[in-house]
Amino acid sequence: MLHRARRQREMAATESPATVLPNAEVNRQGVSAVRITYLDSDAESSWDRYVLNHPAGTFFHQLGWKRVMERTYGYKPYYLCARRNNELTGIAPAFLISNWVTGRSLMSLPFAVYGGVCASDTESERALIARLEQLASELQVGHLELRNRSATVPEYHENSRYSTFTMPLSPDPEAIYKGLPKDIRYMIRKGEKAGLKARSGFDQLPTFYRLMTINLQRLGTPAFPRVLFENLIREYPNQVDLTVVYAGDKAVAGGMSFFFRDWTQPYYIGSLDEAKALAANNFLWWQLIKQGAEKGCSVFDFGRSKNDSGNFDFKKKWNPRIEPLKYQVRLFGRTSLPNNSQTNPRFERVSNVWKRMPLSLTRTIGPRVVRWFP
Repeated sequence: MLHRARRQREMAATESPATVLPNAEVNRQGVSAVRITYLDSDAESSWDRYVLNHPAGTFFHQLGWKRVMERTYGYKPYYLCARRNNELTGIAPAFLISNWVTGRSLMSLPFAVYGGVCASDTESERALIARLEQLASELQVGHLELRNRSATVPEYHENSRYSTFTMPLSPDPEAIYKGLPKDIRYMIRKGEKAGLKARSGFDQLPTFYRLMTINLQRLGTPAFPRVLFENLIREYPNQVDLTVVYAGDKAVAGGMSFFFRDWTQPYYIGSLDEAKALAANNFLWWQLIKQGAEKGCSVFDFGRSKNDSGNFDFKKKWNPRIEPLKYQVRLFGRTSLPNNSQTNPRFERVSNVWKRMPLSLTRTIGPRVVRWFP
């Protein structure tokens, strides 16, 4: 009965009528009120165009991410549009996450380093956030999380566990190389002297997935389902690249990169233990940097890492711009900020056990478990 009642609330939240949130001062000036609606077929044609043109729009705000999350993990989407005079003035993508381990949350966006609201004006932004908060209350979640790169709602709590790293690119790879720190250039040359070669192509997905699962087990993290990568390739055939590094005929490292406007980011990385001795990880990152430059990108995004982690230290060595991420959280049914990372002692113990499990077992169980920790 409890499950049925909760399902009915979720359906009611989806089917609730459009919300009109007027601003008194704006209306006195003769400007129409902002109207909040759910994504519909009329808005689908303009959603991605709006994301592409908005300064805060990211790869993850595109509708492709919605379809990938639905197909891969079964999350329920709540995609909101702000309109004024039938013109799209803002978007807010979010998903309901619900499981017995981490509870219920409304998140923008799961498994994404960036998310949150994109709006053309303050009124549209406030109206979208107000509707997200209303949804969070209706869905009886423990918290609402907005993964904006910077804080926009002063009264929210900040989840400041992560930083992101970016580096400018130029069309000349040689100029980029000369600008890298001496130690990084040494490691790249070491990989070249070891005879490492890189190859791109989606036909390498089985090889890459094997590298990914090995890497994730080493980190004590559940494996992603292979269908995730298949869905990404299907949804973003021109915005995704798969590159694998080989030592002879043996694959030792690989990465899946995303492209959006003038931005590129290696998003999923996998490697063998022996990759470190071969400098294969440095070699891989350099190949991906050159690839981004050759495609005309002006920003290389190393991605998000937990502060004071090994990945943080690795990326810092490339001398990038380090930007603390200011994810924002509003609590509803809970009194403390969520912490589903390995910095939580509760999950740290499980992570240590995971590292010792047979690889075949982590590949079987991981895809069922990882959806609990978006």
